[in-house]
Amino acid sequence: MSTFHETAIAAAIAGKLPFGYPVIPTPSTDPGASGEAVAVTFTGTPGARIAIQIADPAQLEDGSKTAELADRLHPIFEAAAIVLGTGSLGEGETVSAAEVFTAPGTQVFDLVDAEGSIAARASVRIDGDRAGATSGGPQRLSRIAGVEMELVVEIGRTRMPVREVLSLEPGHVVELDRAAGSPADIKLNGRLIGHGTVVVADGDFAIRVERILDGAESV
Repeated sequence: MSTFHETAIAAAIAGKLPFGYPVIPTPSTDPGASGEAVAVTFTGTPGARIAIQIADPAQLEDGSKTAELADRLHPIFEAAAIVLGTGSLGEGETVSAAEVFTAPGTQVFDLVDAEGSIAARASVRIDGDRAGATSGGPQRLSRIAGVEMELVVEIGRTRMPVREVLSLEPGHVVELDRAAGSPADIKLNGRLIGHGTVVVADGDFAIRVERILDGAESV
């Protein structure tokens, strides 16, 4: 489970990457990687090893297409390091993506666009003392408070064979995996954080939060 630090760092990276479109950090279900990434080491308490892999560097709109990718990503690493507090940020280095993404203790995030395509990936490994993982968290989080994250309300799901999906037509009823009136799941960047009731507010669907799961603040 990702902690405050990993999640906040991923959000900071997503908010600062100079794409011409927003990307949302989502915990990756596939930590493997090929190709190269740019990695930096942050020395502090806690320390961290942070890496970013850009699917297509030509998509970066930073006006520095001829500069080294490590230099172009340095401002993004600086924004991410703010989450960790006082410390020293090393220079970026080009490394094997598999080396940093599969290292023990590393949390990998896919940075996806509105269509769900992966525009970049980021990995975070927190080193050293985690005792203060939430100490001062809200204050540091305020520096990236403007970063948008995806909140999804799910009323249910089901699994269907491809042949049944292809046979769907208007008027077909698809049964979900929960009873009518059951609480809906509230998910932040794909991770379950609570439950609520679907309501109507000013003519639009809305969610009344009924419960926030224990530990959701550190998800």
